[in-house]
Amino acid sequence: MFVARDRLLEAMTWLKETPGEEFDYLVDVTAVEFRDRERPLEVVYFLRSLTRRADIRIKVELSTSDELAVDSVYHLWRGADWLEREVFDMFGITFRGHPDLRRILMWETYAEGYPLRKSFPLRGRFSRAEQVRQALNVNPEANYSLEELSIAEAAGDLPDDMRDRLRRGERGVIPEPPQ
Repeated sequence: MFVARDRLLEAMTWLKETPGEEFDYLVDVTAVEFRDRERPLEVVYFLRSLTRRADIRIKVELSTSDELAVDSVYHLWRGADWLEREVFDMFGITFRGHPDLRRILMWETYAEGYPLRKSFPLRGRFSRAEQVRQALNVNPEANYSLEELSIAEAAGDLPDDMRDRLRRGERGVIPEPPQ
């Protein structure tokens, strides 16, 4: 079933809360980009009614010439959290109202684009050596609060180099690659 982008939340709320519909389980959120450049991208929601044992797919079309954004359904189904983040990370589709929309599969500083888009080159935009250098130089402590890092440090879960950078106050600084 296709739903207009501006009516998505209204339709999803109706499907979840209307007696007789009760699609109470969000199974998956994904996106599809077709080879035909004339066709729009589709954001696809797979819902299930556990009580009625019924399934439905809801699709929202997004023109590539417009903003790639839809409203988040996180407030209806908390399980949408990581599902929407994955679609954002792989396709670049923004979910308005999502509480923590950031990359989930690729590292935060990943600059090559969105790997599941048709415009993404098969071998990536950078050489394998550059990809490895970027991955190894990621500074994971930049994405956590000091409280979270102190808990990990107390448990002895931080690598030595990260612990040393924290002691020197280098939180959020990406180190230069060794020469």
